[in-house]
Amino acid sequence: MKFTLQHNDPKSNARAGLMETAHGQIETPIFMPVGTAGTVKAVHQHELVENVQAQIILGNTYHLFLRPGMEILQGAGGLHQFINWDKPILTDSGGYQVYSLSGMRKIKEEGVTFQSHIDGSKHTFTPENVMDIQRIIGADIIMAFDECPPYPSDYKYAKKSMEMTHRWLQRCCDRFDSTKGLYGYSQTFFPIVQGSTYDDLRQKSAETIASFEREGNAIGGLSVGEPAEEMYRITDMVCQILPKDKPRYLMGVGTPTNLLENIALGVDMFDCVLPSRNARHGMLYTSEGMINIKNAKWKNDFSPIDTHVPTPTSQQYSKAYLHHLVRCKELLAAQISTLHNLSFFLWLVGEARKHILADTFASWKNEMVQKLEVRL
Repeated sequence: MKFTLQHNDPKSNARAGLMETAHGQIETPIFMPVGTAGTVKAVHQHELVENVQAQIILGNTYHLFLRPGMEILQGAGGLHQFINWDKPILTDSGGYQVYSLSGMRKIKEEGVTFQSHIDGSKHTFTPENVMDIQRIIGADIIMAFDECPPYPSDYKYAKKSMEMTHRWLQRCCDRFDSTKGLYGYSQTFFPIVQGSTYDDLRQKSAETIASFEREGNAIGGLSVGEPAEEMYRITDMVCQILPKDKPRYLMGVGTPTNLLENIALGVDMFDCVLPSRNARHGMLYTSEGMINIKNAKWKNDFSPIDTHVPTPTSQQYSKAYLHHLVRCKELLAAQISTLHNLSFFLWLVGEARKHILADTFASWKNEMVQKLEVRL
């Protein structure tokens, strides 16, 4: 993977860049729709390209390992072939999913033994076999296997967890560097900064991760319930330490406001289930604020969902029609809502990029944040 830093905003730490992978280019800052189990829920792959204009999607090692399983994915020639997607893919290592199974897993130095949420069967993830699994999945960017501490965590636990994450990182690197991709193209490996909300731990973790000199770096453990102010404070500090000539990925974040504020701090890549999950419950994000499309106030509103988002779904369907679909529990409601929300998130980071390149990002961001928090 090659990353070119193209421009820095003069009044913030926001940057525009270009990532080049075996499956195409990615213009940053970028948002990655979450395709946990080989699908972005309710959206066809061609719609992700033509409507949403996604440049990269995310898959999850834990879920893909359980279903469809490694034998199926390797037989298909990797996840790209299996789902008919020819653009870049990033895979989360499964560390966050294992963290969420707090009552069904045991963490040891060797790795994590956990029970499947599907059938209760027992499995073990280690730094080594998670690298092997992600090789089989075939993602362009694969993540280190880490432990994601909960929020809040006491200092002793957070420190112990971070130190084990660093030891696991060395084992991940050793395995990744001693193996090759299975499908004729190269893969890229990102380490993950941890350390909960403790400044000294985050500083040490960022310095340790930077010392591994990988092609990109990630910031984890900042979408687990901490206040937004804590997220911004830690992200700001970590971005000052991580190399400026490599992409920075803030994992699992977040709301439209979160995206803009973290772009201003120097983050390049984001992913979150929020736009697709909330869409299925009738919550829409727009350039003027948030809409609960189930509310009766939209029953007679024949205006487009969002005229600022230049995609067919956002401009061709009215709020009244979507309100009707939601009230009737039609499947098309989830599809249109998801397409719109994802289109909006991609539009938002695209607009951020345009303003960074034009040296107008800081003032535009401040204006947008005020709108994005409004509930219409």
